[in-house]
Amino acid sequence: MPLIRRLPKRGFINAFKKEYRIVNLDQLNLFKEGSVVSPKELEEKGLIQGGASPVKILGGGELKKPLQVSAHHYSSRAREEIEKVGGQAQVIGSERDAASVR
Repeated sequence: MPLIRRLPKRGFINAFKKEYRIVNLDQLNLFKEGSVVSPKELEEKGLIQGGASPVKILGGGELKKPLQVSAHHYSSRAREEIEKVGGQAQVIGSERDAASVR
């Protein structure tokens, strides 16, 4: 019997999967009211580790201050909560922008 049929199958690995660096809303309460929060500031506070992966803001917890948040992606609840307290949710380098440049 050929070797390929004797070896166990390990499943599917998606080569195109996007890995995000995750930040929850309650972690953003470390910043002062009205401050601008970008991936650089998140790294300085130790909320995310350095790397080339995009940043995603999730809706875990409660945001108590209006902030100007810049990230690559947001969950729908996170965007609603940021705008509900008077902040802004800005998208960095959206895929639509990159597709229009090509």
